[in-house]
Amino acid sequence: MSKQKLSFQEQLLKTGLVTSAQAKAAKSSKNKQTQLQRKNNVAVVDEAKKLALIAQAEKVERDKELNRVRKLHEEKKALAAQLKQLIELNRYPHDAAGEAYHFSDQQRMKTVYVSEKVRQQLINGQTAIVKVELKYELVSRDIAHKIAERDAACVLVLNEAVSEGSGEDPYAKFQVPDDLLW
Repeated sequence: MSKQKLSFQEQLLKTGLVTSAQAKAAKSSKNKQTQLQRKNNVAVVDEAKKLALIAQAEKVERDKELNRVRKLHEEKKALAAQLKQLIELNRYPHDAAGEAYHFSDQQRMKTVYVSEKVRQQLINGQTAIVKVELKYELVSRDIAHKIAERDAACVLVLNEAVSEGSGEDPYAKFQVPDDLLW
């Protein structure tokens, strides 16, 4: 018993999904299309190939976007690591027995305890308060500027530097009464 291999057209005819007239019409349409192609050198647009090319172009664009997002995430992660290292290497020690220094972080009042010397440096702009991983650290003015170059949101307190010998006292022209107690 040998099985005969039937063409797709013959299989459709045998199952009754198409009629012989429909099969002949499809065959003649295909023959006309190939004759026109040969005669006029016209390329027939294959919809499947066209859709495949569009899908491939969309995939390339999507991959480019994903790579861009991944690269931005990696750069952000590297920047955070740089900031953390810079702060960890250059931070000042906290003095829990010192005086309280109050400052604001996102419209909330926060407090760090520092010695009187460090408090005066904070007021004069020689020392700054920075935030790293929900902790507040004290660093020098130069380090604070380096941190601000990378991420300005990390620097919470950096007062303007006050020069010791400014010489211009805005209240110098006013006389202070002798009986005034400070």
